[in-house]
Amino acid sequence: MTLQIDGLTKRFGGQAVVDGLSIDIAEAEFFAIVGASGCGKSTLLRLIAGLETADAGSIRLHGEPVSGPGLHVPPEGRGFGVVFQSYALWPHLDVRGNVAFPIETAGASRNDAARAADRHLATVALQPFATRRPAELSGGQRQRVALARCLAQGARTILMDEPLANLDPHLRGAMERELLAFHAASGATTLYITHDQREAMAVADRMAVMSAGRFLQVGTPQEIYERPASEEIARFIGQGVVLPVEIAQGTALIAGQRVFLRVLNGAETGPRSAMLRPSDITATDPGAEGAVAGRTLSVLYRGGLWEALVAVEGLAEPLPVHLNRPARAGEAIGLRLTGGWLLPEAAMAAKAPRRAAASAP
Repeated sequence: MTLQIDGLTKRFGGQAVVDGLSIDIAEAEFFAIVGASGCGKSTLLRLIAGLETADAGSIRLHGEPVSGPGLHVPPEGRGFGVVFQSYALWPHLDVRGNVAFPIETAGASRNDAARAADRHLATVALQPFATRRPAELSGGQRQRVALARCLAQGARTILMDEPLANLDPHLRGAMERELLAFHAASGATTLYITHDQREAMAVADRMAVMSAGRFLQVGTPQEIYERPASEEIARFIGQGVVLPVEIAQGTALIAGQRVFLRVLNGAETGPRSAMLRPSDITATDPGAEGAVAGRTLSVLYRGGLWEALVAVEGLAEPLPVHLNRPARAGEAIGLRLTGGWLLPEAAMAAKAPRRAAASAP
């Protein structure tokens, strides 16, 4: 196990910003933490890196304690590589010099450090840019220099705090692929902090949704997207709508249609909440037999599809629908409800264990 955190707590002004967190992260795992601004995710990363001192709990790295009661190993003693959104490159050094710097600092000769730097630049496909200064590089290239420098530090575990936040939207998709390629080539364990849920789902083996200093749910991106543990997670991750329903043997009557819901523990009965994603809703012609009548409130073109919000009589919230044709606000439309996810009862979610055991990526 690379990283083990148990009951970690940090308070500022008496308020717990990180509130008793426990998690195990496996060797070579890509683990993402996603949450809104102020949820405590960057403070958690700083605690792991040794930039903050914990008020309670413990951290073990490769089985060795680095934080606990009466113990605080400083950042330089933990061996993490850290990539911040600012990249923090030396502007007066070229790319090779930036990557070679930590190697020289560790005692290597200038020539040995340069040769080692070239090997790390090859990992991130930047050999042709070795003699350029950071100011001559694109944002994505500077990001890769920062990653290569982490490798040069000999870091087996890399911490990334919003590393793509400063990039243009069109570059982020390319950099997500770069990060995955880097992760595979380096074999390092990666802890990735972001507020962007799509980004987290794109790169992570597992991810945690964080709010108010706690993890609301830990799982694979597919698990969290398809089977959120609470209404808060369902509304935060992806597109969807949460509706109150009356359940009878795993089905619910929604807008006059009997809908079969995916359930956690077999047949359920009574009042509950159901989540519908766009994939659970199919658009058809208005007036089609068995279809629910709706009217579009808004339509956004997303390149290849149109995202619509559709009002349905009797439902408190509009349904998110993906269309394969243009539509106008106010247009009549038919809908078929093909499924949904029955959210676990609050009591069940509260009883879930706080420690999330690591699984193999």
